[in-house]
Amino acid sequence: MTVIEVDTQHGEANAHLHAADEPRAALVLGHGAAGGVASRDLVAVTGVARSQGVSVVLVEQPYRVAGRRSPAPARQLDAAWTAVVDHLRAEELRGLPLAVGGRSSGARVACRTAEATGAVGVLCLAFPLQPPPRRSATAPTPSRLPELDEVTVPTLVVQGARDRFGIPPAAPRRTVVQVPGDHSLRTDLQAVAAAVQGWLPRVVGEAARTAMPR
Repeated sequence: MTVIEVDTQHGEANAHLHAADEPRAALVLGHGAAGGVASRDLVAVTGVARSQGVSVVLVEQPYRVAGRRSPAPARQLDAAWTAVVDHLRAEELRGLPLAVGGRSSGARVACRTAEATGAVGVLCLAFPLQPPPRRSATAPTPSRLPELDEVTVPTLVVQGARDRFGIPPAAPRRTVVQVPGDHSLRTDLQAVAAAVQGWLPRVVGEAARTAMPR
C-alpha cells in the first residue's frame, strides 16, 4: 500500500493506493462522515476489487487527515474529492477506466461528483437515504434520493436490510442489493463482497471494451 499526499484547496488529503498487479481499471472510495479508510466494508471491497485486477484508492478527506471527526461542509468534501481524483487520473491511475464510490457520506460525495470525475460506475455502501428524525422534530427529514437519481452511470447500492436510514429503490441504471445487518454493514462482509464481485467486473469491463480502439 502506498500513501499519496494530495494538496487540495481545503487542506491535505491522503490517497491510500492498493495497486493490483496488472490493473485493468481502478476504484476510488471515500469513507463515512465519522469513520476512516479502515472501515471493514471498505477493506472487504478492496480485497475483492484487487482480486479482479482493479486497483483501489481509499481517499482520506482533509478534515480526517487534520485529526477532526466532524465532517466538512458538502461543498468542501466535493471539491477536495474532485481534486484527489483529478490528481490520480493524471498520475497513478492514468489511462484506467475509473469507478468511484464510498460508504455513507463518501457515497454521497461520489454521487454528487460522478459526472465531474468521469466515473464509469458508482458504488454506494450504506447510502444514507433519509436521516432518522430527531425526537424533537415535527417534520420528516429530507430524502437524499435526488443525489442517487442524478447519477447517469451504472450504480450499485449495497444496503443493510435493517439500515435505519432506509433502503433506496432500484432504478434502470441502479442495482440495490440488501445484505444482512444495519448501516455499519459489519454483519455479513462476505455478502457485501459478493455483491461487489458480481457487479464491478461487468462495469469496468464494459468501460474497457468501449475505450479500446476499433
